Amino acid sequence: MTPRPLGQRKADTLHRLDHDVDAWVATADPAGTPYLVPLSFLWDGETLLISTAATNPTARNLRSGGRVRLTVGPTRDVVLVEGSAEVVEVSAAVADAFAAKTGFDPREQRNYPYFRVRPELIQAWREANEIAGRELMVEGEWQV
Repeated sequence: MTPRPLGQRKADTLHRLDHDVDAWVATADPAGTPYLVPLSFLWDGETLLISTAATNPTARNLRSGGRVRLTVGPTRDVVLVEGSAEVVEVSAAVADAFAAKTGFDPREQRNYPYFRVRPELIQAWREANEIAGRELMVEGEWQV
């Protein structure tokens, strides 16, 4: 398979962020113990919005360190996002959009905060021939 031009990789990445529903979300506690969980997300064109129970390790890790890695898509068409997260209050319109996209409404649960993930690094690749040039965003700036 021929590697995609960088512009196509960015377009494919944005399409996946707009249309995929779930991501694998990785965090770590202060001791470095990793925690990986699937969560639904909403992409607003600049950030990802996730929600999870305040009592689970993901929420605790995000509150204490704020660092997060997410992957979207299958292993042969992956988008990796690394960034920082913070607890946020969202408007009713944003909460409605999250619920409509994901089929899950955190407002119906008890103590499910929203976290906004601000990407600092976005990588995308399909096969080994796309490893070179996989960094589409570095330090929060699109490279393409």
